[in-house]
Amino acid sequence: MAYRYTYAQEVRHPELGKYRIVSGTDEAVVKAKINALWASWNAEYKRKLEKDRVIAEREAKKNRLIEERESSREKSEQQKEKAKEEQENNRQAAEDLTDEATEALEQVTDILHNGLSEDHEVDWERLKGPEIYPKPKPAQLEYLKFPREPQPDDARYNPPLENPILLPEDFTFFEYPPEPQPDSPKYQPVVTFSFLDKMLNRAEIKTQAAKNKPYFQDHAAWVESVKSIEQKNQRLAAVAEQNIIENKRRLKVSVQNDLENLRRAKELYVQEYEAWSKSVERIRIKNVTLYSESVAAIEVWNTSAAEHSAKQDQENAAIDNRKAQYEALVPDAVSDYCEIVLSASEYPDSFPKEFELEYISGTKILAVDYSLPAPEHLPRVKEVKYIKAKDDMVEVFLSETELNRIYDGVLYQICLRTIHELFEADVANALSAVVFNGWVKSIDKATGKEVNGCVISVQTTKEEFQKIALVNVDPKACFKTLKGIGSSKLHSLTPIAPVLKINREDKRFVASYAVAGQLDERSNLAAMDWEDFEHLIRELFEKEFSKPGCEVKVTQASRDGGVDSVVLDSDPIHGGKTVIQAKRYTNTVGVAAVRELWGTVLNEGAMKGILVTTADYGPDAYEFAKGKPLVLLNGANLLHLLEKHGHKAKIDIKEAKRIFSEKVS
Repeated sequence: MAYRYTYAQEVRHPELGKYRIVSGTDEAVVKAKINALWASWNAEYKRKLEKDRVIAEREAKKNRLIEERESSREKSEQQKEKAKEEQENNRQAAEDLTDEATEALEQVTDILHNGLSEDHEVDWERLKGPEIYPKPKPAQLEYLKFPREPQPDDARYNPPLENPILLPEDFTFFEYPPEPQPDSPKYQPVVTFSFLDKMLNRAEIKTQAAKNKPYFQDHAAWVESVKSIEQKNQRLAAVAEQNIIENKRRLKVSVQNDLENLRRAKELYVQEYEAWSKSVERIRIKNVTLYSESVAAIEVWNTSAAEHSAKQDQENAAIDNRKAQYEALVPDAVSDYCEIVLSASEYPDSFPKEFELEYISGTKILAVDYSLPAPEHLPRVKEVKYIKAKDDMVEVFLSETELNRIYDGVLYQICLRTIHELFEADVANALSAVVFNGWVKSIDKATGKEVNGCVISVQTTKEEFQKIALVNVDPKACFKTLKGIGSSKLHSLTPIAPVLKINREDKRFVASYAVAGQLDERSNLAAMDWEDFEHLIRELFEKEFSKPGCEVKVTQASRDGGVDSVVLDSDPIHGGKTVIQAKRYTNTVGVAAVRELWGTVLNEGAMKGILVTTADYGPDAYEFAKGKPLVLLNGANLLHLLEKHGHKAKIDIKEAKRIFSEKVS
C-alpha cells in the first residue's frame, strides 16, 4: 500500500479492549474519523453495560431465591410457593435468553438486508465539530454582601435607664381636732334665769356653766386625741426621713448601674464597629479577588471560545476542502471518503470491523482488504430450554452444519454489503470498480498459531453491480455470478490468492549498499559517516530479519519523515511493518528522539519501532518507551548485534568527539 498517511493517532477503548490507529492525510478528517469511531464504541459499550446489567440482575434474583429456599424454615406451603416462584422466574429467564439468542442470530443472518435500507452517503456537515464552544461561559460571580454597619442609636448600645421604685418621702400628717371651748353652746347649762337674775348674777351663771361635766369629758378626750396624733405624726416623720435616706441610696446605685451599662454598651459598640470594619475590609478584598477571578475566567473562556471557534472554522474548512477534493477525485480524499463510509457501517459488536483501502486513481478502482469475522465470532446458542424436572436451564447450540451454513452466508453478505455501501455512497462517481478481499484471522488447528488468510475475493464494476436487485438475491449465488473467488466452503478458511493485492511498495525507498564487510576492530561506529551508519543498520537488520517474504529497505534522507529503514514482513502470523531509526550520537539520547520514533510508528501504521544509537539512553527515554511497541538499542547492544552476525567494531565516544571537533575547526 502506498504510504500516503501524514497524520495518525492511536485510539483505545480500555473497557471494550479495542484498539485502532486512525490515520489520514488531513488532520481534521482524522479527528472526524476518531469522533465517529468513539461514538460507535461508546454505543457498543452502553449496549454491553446494559446486557451485563440484565444478566447480573437475573443472576442476583436467581441466587436470592435459592438462598431463600435453602434458608427458609417456614411452613411447607410457603416453601412450595417460593419454589414455584423460582421455577417461574427460571422459565421466564429461559424465554428471555431464547429471545436474545434468536435476535443475535437474526442480526447476523440479515446483515445484507439490514444495510440496504441505510443512506450511506457521507454527511459532511455531521463530520464538523460543534460551532458553539462546549464549555459553558462562566457566570458573573456573586459578590459577598457586606454586613450591616452597627448604628450608635441601636437599642443594643443604648440600654434603658433604671427606674427604681422610690419610697414616698412626704406623708400627710394627721390633723389635730379642734379644742373644745367651754363657752361653746353645747356646754352651756340649761338654767332658767329671770332677767333680773341674769343682771345680778352673770358671773355665777358662767361659773356654773364651766362646771358643766360634758365639757370636761370632751376636753380630756381631746387631750388624749392630740397626744395620739402627735405620736402618729412623729412616727410618720421618722418613716419619711428613712425613706429619704433609702431613696438617696437607691438613686446612687441606679446611677452607678446606668453609668456601668452605658460604659459596657459603648465598649460593645466600639468592639463590634471595629469587627465590622475588619469584616468589611476582608469582604472587600475577597470581592476584588472574586472580581479579578471572574474577569480572568471570562477572559480565559472568551479566549478559549475564540480559539475553539477559529480552530473549528479551520477544521470545518479542512472538511469542506476535503469534500471539494473528494468531488475533484483527489486520490487521498477518495480513500478517506470510502473509509468514513465503511466506518459508519454497523455490525455485531463481536465482528472485527477493520479494513485497509487503496484507491488507484488511474483506473478508479478501490481495493479493500476487509477483516472478516472468524467462526468463533458468531453466536452459537439458538435456544435456552428450561427443564422443570431439574429446575435448570440448558443451552441448545447450533449444529456444526447450521453454524457453517450461517458463517458462509455471513461472509458473502458482508462482501456484497460492503460493495453496495461503497457504490451507493459514491456521489462523485469516483469508483468505476471495487475489489473486495476478505481476510480472516483464525487459529491454525495444525500449528496452534494465529494465521491471517484471504478466503474470499471479488472484483465488480459499478455498472455491473448496480444492475443487481440485492434485496432479492441469494448472497452466495450473487457472489458466484460476479465471478468471485473463494472456497466452496468458506468455513474451511482455505486461503486464496486475492483478485488484486494492495500495493505495498514505497517510493521513498532507495538502493542500499553493504558496509559491514569493511569493518574491523579499529572501526569507530560513533565516528562513521551518517549515511554509511544508516546503511550499516539496514544491513544488520536485513540479516536479523532474514527469512522468506521479509525485506529491509533504506529511505531517502530528504523524504524519510523520521524513518531511516523499513522492515516489510509478509508473514501472516508475525507480518507487518517495523520502522527503524539510526542515531549516530555521541551524547545521551533523550526522550525527544523516542517521542519522534513513536510518532513515526503511528504515522506509518507500523507494528513496531526500533531506535539504534551509538550512545546510550536517558531514564526518561526508557520511561516513555514502557508499554509501547518500541525497542531501544544502545551502543553495547549494537556491538553485540554486529558480533552476532560475524562483524567486529568499536564505539569510542571521546575519539568521535575529537574527530568531529577537528572537522569543525
